[in-house]
Amino acid sequence: MDSALIPKGVKRCPLWQFALFIGAVGVVLAWGVYAMLLCWFKGLNQTNMNDYYGFALWIWADLAVIAIGGGAFFTGLCRYIFGKDELKSIINYAVLIGFICYSSALLILAIDIGQPLRGWFIFWHANVHSMLTEVAFCLTCYFGVLTIEYIPLLLENRQVDRVPFFHHLGHNMHEIMALFAATGAFLSFFHQGSLGGVAGVLFGRPFAFREGLYIWPWTFFLFTWSAAACGPCFTILVTKITEKATRKKLVKDNAIELLAKISGWMILTYSIAKTADTWYWATVTAPSKGLTWDFFYSNNPLYGKWILFTEIILCGFVPAFILVTKKGRKNVPALWIAVTLAVIGVSLNRWVMVLQVMAVPVMTFDYWAMYFPSWQEIATTILPVAYGVIMIAFSHRYLPVFPHEAELNPVEPLPSDEEQLAAAVEEMVDVEQELKPAEA
Repeated sequence: MDSALIPKGVKRCPLWQFALFIGAVGVVLAWGVYAMLLCWFKGLNQTNMNDYYGFALWIWADLAVIAIGGGAFFTGLCRYIFGKDELKSIINYAVLIGFICYSSALLILAIDIGQPLRGWFIFWHANVHSMLTEVAFCLTCYFGVLTIEYIPLLLENRQVDRVPFFHHLGHNMHEIMALFAATGAFLSFFHQGSLGGVAGVLFGRPFAFREGLYIWPWTFFLFTWSAAACGPCFTILVTKITEKATRKKLVKDNAIELLAKISGWMILTYSIAKTADTWYWATVTAPSKGLTWDFFYSNNPLYGKWILFTEIILCGFVPAFILVTKKGRKNVPALWIAVTLAVIGVSLNRWVMVLQVMAVPVMTFDYWAMYFPSWQEIATTILPVAYGVIMIAFSHRYLPVFPHEAELNPVEPLPSDEEQLAAAVEEMVDVEQELKPAEA
């Protein structure tokens, strides 16, 4: 029965191995679910959040997965709107990764609000003056778009596709996918930007506060820019990890190289813009508030000046210079390094804009407030990772996520019945000839 669900022309591991792998990851998932239920039934006292840290590990994880999930909207934009047909080899996987990231983001928010049964208040009692309201609306709508983009993959399962209604539905949905790609790009632009805008308008937190263009602080554009730049790198990174795990070539090289090239130039321009933003903030914005650049960096190892160098230089310009060069993109170890650094860089940026913002003292009698998450926070942060691994495993096994997998990994065809019969007869003749000298 399991083999009847696997896409044609590809090979998968035995069912018992697959079940063993899912069981191992399922233990981690169960640990996270247990911690999540503790937070829901016992409240947010299960966390180490306090008056200093109203935003903590969860919000960092939320912003990080939204940023790295940006590969879905940007890859879809390039594939369907800009007509980059080379990305056909990876677009399905980009959608799957985006679906996992955005569903994880919504799950994290459901845990963070402490009372998920009141989550509908966001929509029914919306604060129209809050950028977080716009984020909630766009996140939910874009998750709906990703769900619509993921449904055709489900309909292409071998058994589901045999039903005429589902076959035609999946085909027709593919025909209008450009419309959803454009809608997703529009929604992503605003919610990515508004997440940055929330930090940029924090007048009481001068580390995050930025000047703006009309009503938008610079961080509005930087968050969108960084997600579009580094999101595709996460897609490439997960693709390469999947290829290593399955020991197969899953995506054509031209798709990886094109996505890496586009991402490289995006990261380079973003790093330049981020450098200009930091310089202006350090020389104009901060001094206008009576503060110096040194004030925002501590001697403690967590928030030292190394973090700025790591974010902009090591995880910004370095991967950008690797990816913009043809030699760098084609060098496999260099490609691994570049996409990994880019993902670390955008995650570090979100860490700084969530946690360092809270750690910096804002009153003369304040001190640097350190934060150590509880095990419940750690478990619920790891929960989406386990969930994502399981989603990828099931999708890869039973859905045609990689349209060129069979082409890149040709499976030796099984012999027909006639060929099997002829081989058996030939083997019997050989055995008979070997026995004749013994009988003589």
